[in-house]
Amino acid sequence: MKIAVLALLFSTVAAFTSGPQASRPATELAAERRDFLSQAAAVAGLAAFAPAANAVRDYEGLGYLGGGNVVDINNANVRVYLKMPGMYPAVAGKIVTNGPYKSVGEVYSIPGLTGAEKDVIKKYESRFTALPPQADYVIDIYNNGLYR
Repeated sequence: MKIAVLALLFSTVAAFTSGPQASRPATELAAERRDFLSQAAAVAGLAAFAPAANAVRDYEGLGYLGGGNVVDINNANVRVYLKMPGMYPAVAGKIVTNGPYKSVGEVYSIPGLTGAEKDVIKKYESRFTALPPQADYVIDIYNNGLYR
């Protein structure tokens, strides 16, 4: 019985130990190291000379997003229309969901717009402009994440 336990213990230990390792010459290891370092240097060189990202830092139409008297109907958030009595939420919601517009006059062709809503738009028409849609602002046109 003692021999069986000893054999079991020996076989368990042998399963978790590493077997004989084949030794490799130092020149082969040095060659692998050189290849690795040259590839790492190439990647670092490419990263160092990456082309600049030409991001728009200052949007020319920023003043038309609600900070001024004139509102860009293609890029301004729906909450901008809170400053215009009668526009928010019904008319403003229809304007932002049916854009983009090539001109301010296209706003009157929104489907389902009532005569009273057209009168409200006519009241503020001089305060509207239609600039080309910008992806940075169109994404937040319905909801800019401000909650009460």
